[in-house]
Amino acid sequence: MSTVPDRSEIDAQYRWDLEDIYADDEAWETAYESVSDRVDELGEYEGRVTADPGTLLELLELRESVLREVAKVTTYARLRSAEDTTNQTYQAMAARGSSLGSTASSAISYLEPELQELTSAEIEAFIDAEPALEAYEHYFEDVRRMKPHTRSAEVEEVLADLSEVTGAPSEIYSMLTNADMEYGTVESPDGEPVEITQANFTKLQTKPDREFRRDVHETFYDQWADVRNTVGTSLEKAVREHVTSAEIRGYDTAREAALDGSNVPPGVYDTLVDTVREDLDALHRHAELKRSALGVDELRSHDLYMSLTGDEGPDVEYEQAVEWVTEAVAPLGDAYQERMAEGLESRWVDVYENDGKRSGAFSSGTYDTQPFILMNYQDDIASLFTLAHELGHSMHSELAADAQPWHDASYDIFVAEIASTVNETLLTQHLLETLEDDELRTHVLDEYLERFRSTLFRQTMFADFEHRIHSRIEDDEALTPDVLDATYGDLKREFYAPATLEGGIEREWERIPHFYYDFYVYQYATGIAAAAAIVDRILETGEPAAADYRDMLAAGGSDYPLEVVRLAGIDMADSGPIESAIDVYRSYLDEIETLLEL
Repeated sequence: MSTVPDRSEIDAQYRWDLEDIYADDEAWETAYESVSDRVDELGEYEGRVTADPGTLLELLELRESVLREVAKVTTYARLRSAEDTTNQTYQAMAARGSSLGSTASSAISYLEPELQELTSAEIEAFIDAEPALEAYEHYFEDVRRMKPHTRSAEVEEVLADLSEVTGAPSEIYSMLTNADMEYGTVESPDGEPVEITQANFTKLQTKPDREFRRDVHETFYDQWADVRNTVGTSLEKAVREHVTSAEIRGYDTAREAALDGSNVPPGVYDTLVDTVREDLDALHRHAELKRSALGVDELRSHDLYMSLTGDEGPDVEYEQAVEWVTEAVAPLGDAYQERMAEGLESRWVDVYENDGKRSGAFSSGTYDTQPFILMNYQDDIASLFTLAHELGHSMHSELAADAQPWHDASYDIFVAEIASTVNETLLTQHLLETLEDDELRTHVLDEYLERFRSTLFRQTMFADFEHRIHSRIEDDEALTPDVLDATYGDLKREFYAPATLEGGIEREWERIPHFYYDFYVYQYATGIAAAAAIVDRILETGEPAAADYRDMLAAGGSDYPLEVVRLAGIDMADSGPIESAIDVYRSYLDEIETLLEL
Protein backbone atom coordinates (compact mmCIF):
# COMPACT_ATOMS: atom_id res chain seq x y z
CA MET A 1 0.00 0.00 0.00
CA SER A 2 1.22 3.53 -0.82
CA THR A 3 1.81 5.21 2.54
CA VAL A 4 3.01 8.62 3.65
CA PRO A 5 6.20 8.47 5.79
CA ASP A 6 6.58 9.74 9.31
CA ARG A 7 8.58 12.96 9.57
CA SER A 8 11.38 11.21 11.45
CA GLU A 9 11.95 9.00 8.41
CA ILE A 10 12.94 11.96 6.21
CA ASP A 11 16.63 12.88 6.10
CA ALA A 12 17.50 16.17 7.83
CA GLN A 13 18.90 17.70 4.62
CA TYR A 14 15.36 17.65 3.20
CA ARG A 15 13.83 19.35 6.24
CA TRP A 16 13.96 23.09 6.81
CA ASP A 17 16.28 24.41 9.53
CA LEU A 18 14.08 26.15 12.08
CA GLU A 19 17.07 26.50 14.38
CA ASP A 20 17.73 29.66 12.38
CA ILE A 21 14.85 31.14 14.38
CA TYR A 22 15.22 29.43 17.78
CA ALA A 23 17.61 26.69 18.86
CA ASP A 24 14.76 24.59 20.22
CA ASP A 25 11.25 24.75 21.67
CA GLU A 26 12.62 25.81 25.04
CA ALA A 27 14.30 28.83 23.47
CA TRP A 28 10.99 29.64 21.77
CA GLU A 29 9.23 29.50 25.15
CA THR A 30 11.78 31.91 26.64
CA ALA A 31 11.34 34.31 23.72
CA TYR A 32 7.56 34.01 23.96
CA GLU A 33 7.55 34.94 27.66
CA SER A 34 9.96 37.80 27.10
CA VAL A 35 8.09 39.47 24.26
CA SER A 36 4.74 38.86 25.98
CA ASP A 37 5.96 41.06 28.82
CA ARG A 38 7.12 43.73 26.38
CA VAL A 39 3.79 43.96 24.57
CA ASP A 40 2.38 45.89 27.53
CA GLU A 41 4.94 48.64 26.92
CA LEU A 42 3.15 49.53 23.69
CA GLY A 43 0.11 50.73 25.60
CA GLU A 44 2.11 53.30 27.56
CA TYR A 45 2.08 55.75 24.63
CA GLU A 46 -1.67 55.79 24.12
CA GLY A 47 -3.02 59.33 24.03
CA ARG A 48 0.37 60.94 23.39
CA VAL A 49 1.43 59.58 19.99
CA THR A 50 1.59 63.09 18.53
CA ALA A 51 2.75 64.88 21.67
CA ASP A 52 6.05 65.74 19.95
CA PRO A 53 8.32 64.32 17.23
CA GLY A 54 10.64 62.62 19.72
CA THR A 55 7.78 60.71 21.37
CA LEU A 56 6.45 59.55 18.00
CA LEU A 57 9.89 58.26 16.99
CA GLU A 58 10.29 56.44 20.32
CA LEU A 59 6.97 54.69 19.84
CA LEU A 60 7.68 53.70 16.24
CA GLU A 61 11.04 52.23 17.26
CA LEU A 62 9.47 50.38 20.20
CA ARG A 63 6.71 49.05 17.95
CA GLU A 64 9.30 47.73 15.51
CA SER A 65 11.36 46.07 18.24
CA VAL A 66 8.36 44.33 19.77
CA LEU A 67 6.61 43.32 16.54
CA ARG A 68 9.79 41.92 15.00
CA GLU A 69 10.14 39.54 17.92
CA VAL A 70 6.42 38.73 17.87
CA ALA A 71 6.81 37.81 14.20
CA LYS A 72 9.62 35.40 15.00
CA VAL A 73 7.62 33.78 17.80
CA THR A 74 4.47 33.34 15.72
CA THR A 75 6.33 32.18 12.62
CA TYR A 76 8.31 29.50 14.45
CA ALA A 77 5.14 28.11 16.02
CA ARG A 78 3.21 28.21 12.75
CA LEU A 79 5.98 26.41 10.87
CA ARG A 80 6.24 23.72 13.55
CA SER A 81 2.49 23.29 13.32
CA ALA A 82 2.69 22.94 9.53
CA GLU A 83 5.22 20.11 9.88
CA ASP A 84 2.58 17.97 11.55
CA THR A 85 -0.96 19.29 11.89
CA THR A 86 -1.80 16.38 14.21
CA ASN A 87 0.87 17.32 16.79
CA GLN A 88 -1.09 18.83 19.65
CA THR A 89 1.96 20.45 21.25
CA TYR A 90 2.69 22.44 18.11
CA GLN A 91 -0.97 23.22 17.54
CA ALA A 92 -1.04 24.71 21.04
CA MET A 93 2.12 26.72 20.33
CA ALA A 94 0.60 28.02 17.10
CA ALA A 95 -2.57 29.02 18.94
CA ARG A 96 -0.54 30.85 21.60
CA GLY A 97 1.48 32.59 18.90
CA SER A 98 -1.66 33.66 17.09
CA SER A 99 -3.11 34.97 20.34
CA LEU A 100 0.07 36.90 21.05
CA GLY A 101 -0.08 38.48 17.61
CA SER A 102 -3.66 39.56 18.26
CA THR A 103 -2.71 40.97 21.67
CA ALA A 104 0.13 42.97 20.15
CA SER A 105 -2.13 44.33 17.41
CA SER A 106 -4.66 45.33 20.01
CA ALA A 107 -2.01 47.00 22.18
CA ILE A 108 -0.88 49.27 19.35
CA SER A 109 -4.29 49.77 17.72
CA TYR A 110 -4.49 53.38 18.93
CA LEU A 111 -1.45 54.41 16.83
CA GLU A 112 -3.05 55.01 13.45
CA PRO A 113 -6.21 56.78 14.68
CA GLU A 114 -4.01 59.20 16.62
CA LEU A 115 -1.63 59.70 13.69
CA GLN A 116 -4.59 60.53 11.48
CA GLU A 117 -5.29 63.58 13.60
CA LEU A 118 -2.18 65.21 12.17
CA THR A 119 -2.45 67.25 8.96
CA SER A 120 0.04 66.84 6.15
CA ALA A 121 1.66 70.11 7.16
CA GLU A 122 2.00 68.94 10.76
CA ILE A 123 3.62 65.68 9.63
CA GLU A 124 6.10 67.66 7.53
CA ALA A 125 6.89 69.80 10.57
CA PHE A 126 7.49 66.66 12.67
CA ILE A 127 9.92 65.37 10.03
CA ASP A 128 11.75 68.71 9.92
CA ALA A 129 12.14 68.60 13.71
CA GLU A 130 13.13 64.90 13.84
CA PRO A 131 14.82 63.88 10.54
CA ALA A 132 14.76 60.16 11.48
CA LEU A 133 10.99 60.29 10.87
CA GLU A 134 11.63 60.87 7.15
CA ALA A 135 12.08 57.10 6.74
CA TYR A 136 8.39 56.70 7.60
CA GLU A 137 7.00 59.05 4.91
CA HIS A 138 5.26 56.33 2.90
CA TYR A 139 3.85 54.84 6.11
CA PHE A 140 2.48 58.23 7.17
CA GLU A 141 0.97 58.77 3.71
CA ASP A 142 -0.73 55.38 3.78
CA VAL A 143 -2.10 55.93 7.29
CA ARG A 144 -3.60 59.27 6.29
CA ARG A 145 -5.04 57.71 3.11
CA MET A 146 -6.97 55.23 5.24
CA LYS A 147 -8.43 57.84 7.58
CA PRO A 148 -12.00 57.61 6.16
CA HIS A 149 -12.00 53.89 6.97
CA THR A 150 -10.32 53.98 10.38
CA ARG A 151 -12.50 53.98 13.44
CA SER A 152 -11.91 55.37 16.93
CA ALA A 153 -9.11 53.97 19.03
CA GLU A 154 -11.67 52.10 21.15
CA VAL A 155 -13.30 50.47 18.12
CA GLU A 156 -9.92 49.65 16.55
CA GLU A 157 -8.88 47.95 19.77
CA VAL A 158 -12.06 45.87 19.80
CA LEU A 159 -11.54 44.89 16.15
CA ALA A 160 -7.96 43.88 16.91
CA ASP A 161 -9.11 41.83 19.90
CA LEU A 162 -11.65 40.07 17.70
CA SER A 163 -9.12 39.09 15.01
CA GLU A 164 -8.61 35.65 16.55
CA VAL A 165 -12.34 35.02 16.48
CA THR A 166 -12.96 36.41 13.00
CA GLY A 167 -10.20 34.17 11.67
CA ALA A 168 -11.85 31.07 13.14
CA PRO A 169 -13.59 29.83 9.95
CA SER A 170 -10.24 29.57 8.16
CA GLU A 171 -8.53 27.83 11.07
CA ILE A 172 -11.40 25.37 11.52
CA TYR A 173 -11.37 24.63 7.79
CA SER A 174 -7.60 24.05 7.88
CA MET A 175 -7.82 21.61 10.79
CA LEU A 176 -10.74 19.76 9.20
CA THR A 177 -9.06 19.33 5.82
CA ASN A 178 -5.45 18.80 6.92
CA ALA A 179 -5.76 16.93 10.21
CA ASP A 180 -9.17 15.26 10.44
CA MET A 181 -10.33 14.41 6.93
CA GLU A 182 -9.39 11.27 5.06
CA TYR A 183 -9.83 11.23 1.30
CA GLY A 184 -10.29 7.56 0.65
CA THR A 185 -8.29 4.71 -0.85
CA VAL A 186 -8.59 3.35 -4.37
CA GLU A 187 -7.14 0.36 -6.16
CA SER A 188 -4.35 1.10 -8.62
CA PRO A 189 -4.25 -0.53 -12.07
CA ASP A 190 -1.80 -3.12 -10.70
CA GLY A 191 -4.15 -4.02 -7.85
CA GLU A 192 -2.40 -2.12 -5.06
CA PRO A 193 -4.36 0.16 -2.72
CA VAL A 194 -3.46 3.86 -3.04
CA GLU A 195 -4.28 6.39 -0.32
CA ILE A 196 -5.59 9.71 -1.66
CA THR A 197 -4.35 12.85 0.09
CA GLN A 198 -4.73 16.56 -0.50
CA ALA A 199 -1.10 16.62 -1.60
CA ASN A 200 -1.22 13.77 -4.12
CA PHE A 201 -4.73 14.19 -5.57
CA THR A 202 -3.62 16.33 -8.52
CA LYS A 203 -0.75 13.98 -9.35
CA LEU A 204 -3.07 10.99 -9.25
CA GLN A 205 -5.27 12.83 -11.76
CA THR A 206 -2.36 12.70 -14.23
CA LYS A 207 -2.09 8.89 -14.22
CA PRO A 208 -2.58 7.39 -17.71
CA ASP A 209 -5.25 4.85 -16.69
CA ARG A 210 -8.54 6.70 -17.27
CA GLU A 211 -10.66 4.39 -15.11
CA PHE A 212 -8.22 4.86 -12.24
CA ARG A 213 -8.42 8.65 -12.63
CA ARG A 214 -12.22 8.46 -12.56
CA ASP A 215 -12.13 6.35 -9.38
CA VAL A 216 -9.75 8.78 -7.71
CA HIS A 217 -11.86 11.78 -8.74
CA GLU A 218 -15.17 10.32 -7.58
CA THR A 219 -13.76 8.90 -4.34
CA PHE A 220 -12.09 12.21 -3.48
CA TYR A 221 -15.17 14.32 -4.11
CA ASP A 222 -17.41 11.80 -2.33
CA GLN A 223 -15.43 12.60 0.83
CA TRP A 224 -16.11 16.29 0.30
CA ALA A 225 -19.82 15.54 -0.12
CA ASP A 226 -19.83 14.16 3.42
CA VAL A 227 -18.63 17.49 4.87
CA ARG A 228 -20.27 19.94 2.47
CA ASN A 229 -22.55 21.40 5.16
CA THR A 230 -19.63 22.00 7.52
CA VAL A 231 -17.40 23.47 4.82
CA GLY A 232 -20.29 25.44 3.35
CA THR A 233 -21.07 26.96 6.73
CA SER A 234 -17.44 27.83 7.39
CA LEU A 235 -17.10 29.57 4.02
CA GLU A 236 -20.41 31.39 4.44
CA LYS A 237 -19.25 32.70 7.83
CA ALA A 238 -15.89 33.76 6.37
CA VAL A 239 -17.62 35.67 3.56
CA ARG A 240 -20.05 37.25 6.03
CA GLU A 241 -17.10 38.38 8.16
CA HIS A 242 -15.45 39.98 5.12
CA VAL A 243 -18.67 41.84 4.30
CA THR A 244 -19.32 42.93 7.88
CA SER A 245 -15.75 44.16 8.37
CA ALA A 246 -16.03 46.20 5.18
CA GLU A 247 -19.30 47.74 6.36
CA ILE A 248 -17.77 48.64 9.73
CA ARG A 249 -14.99 50.48 7.93
CA GLY A 250 -17.36 52.36 5.64
CA TYR A 251 -16.78 50.52 2.37
CA ASP A 252 -19.56 49.77 -0.08
CA THR A 253 -18.31 46.22 -0.73
CA ALA A 254 -15.94 43.66 0.69
CA ARG A 255 -14.00 43.68 -2.57
CA GLU A 256 -13.45 47.43 -2.37
CA ALA A 257 -12.18 47.03 1.20
CA ALA A 258 -9.84 44.16 0.36
CA LEU A 259 -8.28 45.94 -2.63
CA ASP A 260 -8.04 49.30 -0.91
CA GLY A 261 -5.56 47.92 1.60
CA SER A 262 -3.08 47.78 -1.29
CA ASN A 263 -4.51 50.87 -3.01
CA VAL A 264 -5.51 48.77 -6.03
CA PRO A 265 -8.58 50.16 -7.83
CA PRO A 266 -11.47 47.66 -8.37
CA GLY A 267 -11.11 48.41 -12.08
CA VAL A 268 -7.90 46.32 -12.12
CA TYR A 269 -9.94 43.33 -10.92
CA ASP A 270 -12.70 43.96 -13.46
CA THR A 271 -10.19 44.38 -16.29
CA LEU A 272 -8.67 41.01 -15.46
CA VAL A 273 -11.99 39.15 -15.35
CA ASP A 274 -13.39 40.87 -18.45
CA THR A 275 -10.22 40.36 -20.51
CA VAL A 276 -9.90 36.70 -19.59
CA ARG A 277 -13.57 36.00 -20.28
CA GLU A 278 -13.19 37.59 -23.71
CA ASP A 279 -10.35 35.17 -24.46
CA LEU A 280 -11.86 31.93 -23.17
CA ASP A 281 -11.56 30.53 -26.67
CA ALA A 282 -7.83 30.02 -25.95
CA LEU A 283 -8.68 27.89 -22.92
CA HIS A 284 -11.33 26.01 -24.90
CA ARG A 285 -8.72 25.26 -27.55
CA HIS A 286 -6.43 23.82 -24.87
CA ALA A 287 -9.28 21.58 -23.72
CA GLU A 288 -9.94 20.42 -27.28
CA LEU A 289 -6.25 19.61 -27.73
CA LYS A 290 -6.43 17.48 -24.59
CA ARG A 291 -9.44 15.62 -25.91
CA SER A 292 -7.66 14.99 -29.18
CA ALA A 293 -4.41 13.93 -27.46
CA LEU A 294 -6.28 11.49 -25.22
CA GLY A 295 -8.20 10.07 -28.17
CA VAL A 296 -11.59 10.31 -26.41
CA ASP A 297 -14.98 11.42 -27.65
CA GLU A 298 -15.59 13.66 -24.64
CA LEU A 299 -13.21 15.32 -22.20
CA ARG A 300 -14.46 14.69 -18.67
CA SER A 301 -13.72 16.10 -15.23
CA HIS A 302 -11.10 13.46 -14.46
CA ASP A 303 -9.26 14.33 -17.69
CA LEU A 304 -8.69 18.02 -16.99
CA TYR A 305 -5.28 17.57 -15.33
CA MET A 306 -4.00 15.15 -17.94
CA SER A 307 -0.90 16.00 -19.90
CA LEU A 308 -1.18 16.66 -23.61
CA THR A 309 1.54 14.04 -23.97
CA GLY A 310 -0.83 11.40 -22.62
CA ASP A 311 1.37 10.19 -19.79
CA GLU A 312 2.75 11.28 -16.44
CA GLY A 313 6.04 12.61 -17.73
CA PRO A 314 9.56 11.83 -16.59
CA ASP A 315 10.61 11.73 -12.98
CA VAL A 316 12.56 14.78 -11.82
CA GLU A 317 14.46 14.16 -8.61
CA TYR A 318 14.86 17.03 -6.21
CA GLU A 319 18.60 17.45 -6.81
CA GLN A 320 18.00 17.82 -10.55
CA ALA A 321 15.26 20.36 -9.88
CA VAL A 322 17.65 22.43 -7.74
CA GLU A 323 20.23 22.43 -10.54
CA TRP A 324 17.78 23.46 -13.26
CA VAL A 325 16.09 26.20 -11.23
CA THR A 326 19.45 27.67 -10.24
CA GLU A 327 20.61 27.73 -13.86
CA ALA A 328 17.33 29.25 -15.04
CA VAL A 329 17.63 32.44 -13.00
CA ALA A 330 20.98 33.40 -14.54
CA PRO A 331 19.38 36.27 -16.54
CA LEU A 332 18.57 37.94 -13.19
CA GLY A 333 22.27 38.39 -12.44
CA ASP A 334 25.09 36.61 -10.63
CA ALA A 335 24.23 38.01 -7.20
CA TYR A 336 20.63 36.80 -7.41
CA GLN A 337 21.67 33.38 -8.65
CA GLU A 338 24.38 32.90 -6.01
CA ARG A 339 22.11 34.07 -3.19
CA MET A 340 19.46 31.56 -4.18
CA ALA A 341 21.96 28.71 -4.45
CA GLU A 342 23.29 29.49 -0.98
CA GLY A 343 19.75 29.43 0.40
CA LEU A 344 19.10 25.99 -1.03
CA GLU A 345 22.29 24.75 0.62
CA SER A 346 21.16 26.35 3.91
CA ARG A 347 18.00 24.24 4.11
CA TRP A 348 15.44 26.84 3.19
CA VAL A 349 13.21 24.06 1.87
CA ASP A 350 11.14 21.43 3.68
CA VAL A 351 10.98 19.12 0.70
CA TYR A 352 8.91 15.96 1.06
CA GLU A 353 5.42 15.04 2.27
CA ASN A 354 5.17 13.45 5.70
CA ASP A 355 2.27 12.16 7.74
CA GLY A 356 0.21 15.11 9.01
CA LYS A 357 2.16 17.73 7.07
CA ARG A 358 0.17 20.64 5.75
CA SER A 359 -0.75 20.24 2.09
CA GLY A 360 0.36 22.55 -0.69
CA ALA A 361 3.36 24.84 -0.69
CA PHE A 362 4.31 28.26 0.68
CA SER A 363 7.26 30.52 1.44
CA SER A 364 7.40 32.07 4.89
CA GLY A 365 9.86 33.72 7.28
CA THR A 366 10.39 37.09 8.94
CA TYR A 367 12.51 40.20 8.46
CA ASP A 368 15.08 38.73 10.85
CA THR A 369 15.23 35.14 9.56
CA GLN A 370 16.04 33.27 6.41
CA PRO A 371 13.08 32.22 4.23
CA PHE A 372 11.36 28.88 4.82
CA ILE A 373 9.67 26.98 2.01
CA LEU A 374 7.16 24.20 2.65
CA MET A 375 6.64 21.73 -0.20
CA ASN A 376 5.32 18.24 -0.76
CA TYR A 377 7.76 17.34 -3.55
CA GLN A 378 6.50 14.51 -5.76
CA ASP A 379 9.52 13.89 -8.06
CA ASP A 380 7.76 15.34 -11.08
CA ILE A 381 7.90 18.37 -13.37
CA ALA A 382 5.03 20.03 -11.48
CA SER A 383 7.08 19.94 -8.30
CA LEU A 384 10.06 21.35 -10.20
CA PHE A 385 7.98 24.37 -11.16
CA THR A 386 6.60 24.72 -7.64
CA LEU A 387 10.16 24.90 -6.31
CA ALA A 388 10.95 27.70 -8.76
CA HIS A 389 7.73 29.48 -7.74
CA GLU A 390 8.39 29.44 -4.01
CA LEU A 391 12.04 30.41 -4.46
CA GLY A 392 10.79 33.51 -6.29
CA HIS A 393 8.90 34.49 -3.14
CA SER A 394 11.89 33.75 -0.92
CA MET A 395 14.30 35.79 -3.02
CA HIS A 396 11.81 38.65 -3.09
CA SER A 397 11.83 38.68 0.71
CA GLU A 398 15.62 38.56 0.83
CA LEU A 399 16.12 41.49 -1.55
CA ALA A 400 13.40 43.60 0.06
CA ALA A 401 14.81 43.01 3.55
CA ASP A 402 18.28 43.97 2.32
CA ALA A 403 17.12 47.24 0.79
CA GLN A 404 14.29 48.44 3.04
CA PRO A 405 13.78 49.23 6.71
CA TRP A 406 11.45 46.86 8.55
CA HIS A 407 8.35 49.01 8.12
CA ASP A 408 8.77 49.18 4.32
CA ALA A 409 10.08 45.66 3.60
CA SER A 410 6.78 43.77 3.65
CA TYR A 411 5.35 43.64 0.13
CA ASP A 412 1.82 43.08 -1.13
CA ILE A 413 0.65 39.79 -2.63
CA PHE A 414 -0.05 41.68 -5.86
CA VAL A 415 3.71 42.09 -6.31
CA ALA A 416 4.65 38.79 -4.66
CA GLU A 417 2.91 36.68 -7.29
CA ILE A 418 4.92 38.39 -10.01
CA ALA A 419 8.19 37.39 -8.34
CA SER A 420 7.16 33.74 -8.15
CA THR A 421 5.93 33.45 -11.72
CA VAL A 422 8.93 35.25 -13.21
CA ASN A 423 10.97 32.32 -11.92
CA GLU A 424 8.54 29.84 -13.48
CA THR A 425 8.68 31.63 -16.82
CA LEU A 426 12.48 31.80 -16.78
CA LEU A 427 12.58 28.08 -15.96
CA THR A 428 10.40 27.32 -18.96
CA GLN A 429 12.55 29.42 -21.29
CA HIS A 430 15.76 27.85 -19.96
CA LEU A 431 14.59 24.27 -20.34
CA LEU A 432 13.10 24.77 -23.80
CA GLU A 433 16.38 26.28 -24.96
CA THR A 434 18.80 23.82 -23.35
CA LEU A 435 17.15 20.40 -23.27
CA GLU A 436 17.98 18.21 -26.26
CA ASP A 437 15.45 15.51 -25.40
CA ASP A 438 12.35 16.38 -27.47
CA GLU A 439 10.12 14.28 -25.23
CA LEU A 440 11.29 16.11 -22.12
CA ARG A 441 10.96 19.46 -23.88
CA THR A 442 7.39 18.57 -24.78
CA HIS A 443 6.64 17.77 -21.15
CA VAL A 444 8.15 21.09 -20.04
CA LEU A 445 6.06 22.97 -22.58
CA ASP A 446 2.99 21.07 -21.47
CA GLU A 447 3.72 21.87 -17.82
CA TYR A 448 3.98 25.58 -18.54
CA LEU A 449 0.71 25.46 -20.45
CA GLU A 450 -0.91 23.68 -17.52
CA ARG A 451 0.42 26.20 -15.02
CA PHE A 452 -0.69 29.06 -17.23
CA ARG A 453 -4.15 27.50 -17.52
CA SER A 454 -4.40 27.01 -13.78
CA THR A 455 -2.89 30.39 -12.90
CA LEU A 456 -4.42 32.84 -15.35
CA PHE A 457 -7.68 31.14 -16.29
CA ARG A 458 -8.47 29.05 -13.21
CA GLN A 459 -7.56 31.77 -10.71
CA THR A 460 -9.61 34.30 -12.68
CA MET A 461 -12.52 31.85 -12.51
CA PHE A 462 -11.93 31.69 -8.74
CA ALA A 463 -11.89 35.49 -8.60
CA ASP A 464 -15.22 35.63 -10.46
CA PHE A 465 -16.68 33.05 -8.05
CA GLU A 466 -15.42 34.97 -5.05
CA HIS A 467 -16.96 38.20 -6.29
CA ARG A 468 -20.30 36.48 -6.89
CA ILE A 469 -20.57 34.83 -3.47
CA HIS A 470 -19.65 38.04 -1.66
CA SER A 471 -22.21 39.93 -3.73
CA ARG A 472 -24.90 37.47 -2.61
CA ILE A 473 -24.24 38.23 1.04
CA GLU A 474 -24.12 41.97 0.30
CA ASP A 475 -27.50 41.64 -1.43
CA ASP A 476 -28.93 39.76 1.59
CA GLU A 477 -29.29 36.54 -0.38
CA ALA A 478 -28.66 33.05 0.96
CA LEU A 479 -25.25 31.40 0.57
CA THR A 480 -25.92 27.71 1.15
CA PRO A 481 -23.95 24.65 -0.04
CA ASP A 482 -26.50 24.25 -2.84
CA VAL A 483 -25.94 27.85 -3.95
CA LEU A 484 -22.18 27.43 -3.75
CA ASP A 485 -22.38 24.24 -5.82
CA ALA A 486 -24.57 25.89 -8.43
CA THR A 487 -22.51 29.08 -8.65
CA TYR A 488 -19.24 27.23 -8.92
CA GLY A 489 -20.60 24.60 -11.29
CA ASP A 490 -21.94 27.22 -13.71
CA LEU A 491 -18.59 28.98 -13.86
CA LYS A 492 -16.66 25.75 -14.25
CA ARG A 493 -18.85 24.72 -17.17
CA GLU A 494 -18.43 28.11 -18.85
CA PHE A 495 -14.64 28.15 -18.50
CA TYR A 496 -14.25 24.52 -19.56
CA ALA A 497 -17.07 24.47 -22.11
CA PRO A 498 -15.69 21.67 -24.32
CA ALA A 499 -15.64 19.24 -21.38
CA THR A 500 -18.43 17.16 -19.85
CA LEU A 501 -18.14 17.91 -16.14
CA GLU A 502 -19.26 15.33 -13.60
CA GLY A 503 -18.12 13.29 -10.61
CA GLY A 504 -18.74 15.99 -8.02
CA ILE A 505 -16.70 18.71 -9.73
CA GLU A 506 -19.27 21.30 -8.61
CA ARG A 507 -17.94 20.72 -5.09
CA GLU A 508 -14.39 21.76 -6.03
CA TRP A 509 -14.88 25.05 -4.17
CA GLU A 510 -14.68 23.05 -0.94
CA ARG A 511 -11.01 22.21 -1.46
CA ILE A 512 -9.79 25.77 -2.17
CA PRO A 513 -8.42 27.33 1.04
CA HIS A 514 -7.73 30.66 -0.66
CA PHE A 515 -11.42 31.56 -0.59
CA TYR A 516 -10.96 32.28 3.11
CA TYR A 517 -8.48 35.06 2.25
CA ASP A 518 -10.79 37.69 0.82
CA PHE A 519 -10.09 38.64 -2.79
CA TYR A 520 -6.62 37.13 -2.77
CA VAL A 521 -6.61 34.79 -5.76
CA TYR A 522 -6.93 37.39 -8.53
CA GLN A 523 -3.34 38.38 -7.80
CA TYR A 524 -2.09 35.02 -9.06
CA ALA A 525 -3.60 35.86 -12.44
CA THR A 526 -2.31 39.43 -12.59
CA GLY A 527 1.04 38.07 -11.41
CA ILE A 528 1.54 35.64 -14.28
CA ALA A 529 0.50 38.28 -16.81
CA ALA A 530 3.03 40.77 -15.44
CA ALA A 531 5.69 38.05 -15.22
CA ALA A 532 5.36 37.17 -18.90
CA ALA A 533 5.85 40.82 -19.84
CA ILE A 534 8.83 41.24 -17.48
CA VAL A 535 10.60 38.13 -18.79
CA ASP A 536 10.06 39.36 -22.36
CA ARG A 537 11.78 42.64 -21.43
CA ILE A 538 14.68 40.83 -19.73
CA LEU A 539 15.26 38.44 -22.62
CA GLU A 540 15.06 41.27 -25.16
CA THR A 541 17.20 43.91 -23.44
CA GLY A 542 19.26 41.96 -20.92
CA GLU A 543 20.81 43.54 -17.84
CA PRO A 544 19.00 46.92 -17.94
CA ALA A 545 15.61 45.16 -17.74
CA ALA A 546 16.96 42.70 -15.15
CA ALA A 547 18.14 45.65 -13.07
CA ASP A 548 14.67 47.22 -13.30
CA TYR A 549 13.16 43.97 -12.11
CA ARG A 550 15.60 43.69 -9.19
CA ASP A 551 14.67 47.26 -8.27
CA MET A 552 11.04 46.16 -8.19
CA LEU A 553 11.88 43.30 -5.82
CA ALA A 554 14.08 45.49 -3.64
CA ALA A 555 11.33 48.13 -3.35
CA GLY A 556 9.37 45.80 -1.06
CA GLY A 557 6.44 47.77 0.30
CA SER A 558 8.03 51.20 0.02
CA ASP A 559 5.34 52.26 -2.47
CA TYR A 560 1.91 51.08 -3.63
CA PRO A 561 1.85 47.86 -5.70
CA LEU A 562 0.96 49.38 -9.07
CA GLU A 563 3.81 51.87 -8.68
CA VAL A 564 6.27 49.19 -7.56
CA VAL A 565 5.45 47.08 -10.63
CA ARG A 566 5.96 50.11 -12.86
CA LEU A 567 9.62 50.07 -11.75
CA ALA A 568 9.90 46.92 -13.89
CA GLY A 569 8.32 48.72 -16.86
CA ILE A 570 4.87 47.14 -16.59
CA ASP A 571 1.46 48.84 -16.10
CA MET A 572 -1.07 46.42 -14.59
CA ALA A 573 -3.87 49.00 -14.70
CA ASP A 574 -4.05 48.24 -18.42
CA SER A 575 -5.28 45.12 -20.18
CA GLY A 576 -2.15 44.99 -22.34
CA PRO A 577 -0.05 42.65 -20.15
CA ILE A 578 -2.99 40.23 -19.81
CA GLU A 579 -3.62 40.15 -23.56
CA SER A 580 0.11 39.77 -24.20
CA ALA A 581 0.31 36.85 -21.78
CA ILE A 582 -2.62 35.10 -23.47
CA ASP A 583 -0.87 35.58 -26.81
CA VAL A 584 2.15 33.71 -25.35
CA TYR A 585 -0.22 30.96 -24.25
CA ARG A 586 -1.68 30.75 -27.76
CA SER A 587 1.79 30.55 -29.31
CA TYR A 588 2.77 27.70 -26.99
CA LEU A 589 -0.45 25.89 -27.92
CA ASP A 590 0.58 26.25 -31.56
CA GLU A 591 4.03 24.87 -30.79
CA ILE A 592 2.87 21.84 -28.84
CA GLU A 593 0.16 21.07 -31.39
CA THR A 594 2.89 20.89 -34.04
CA LEU A 595 5.22 18.81 -31.87
CA LEU A 596 2.51 16.29 -31.07
CA GLU A 597 1.00 16.38 -34.56
CA LEU A 598 -2.50 16.78 -33.11
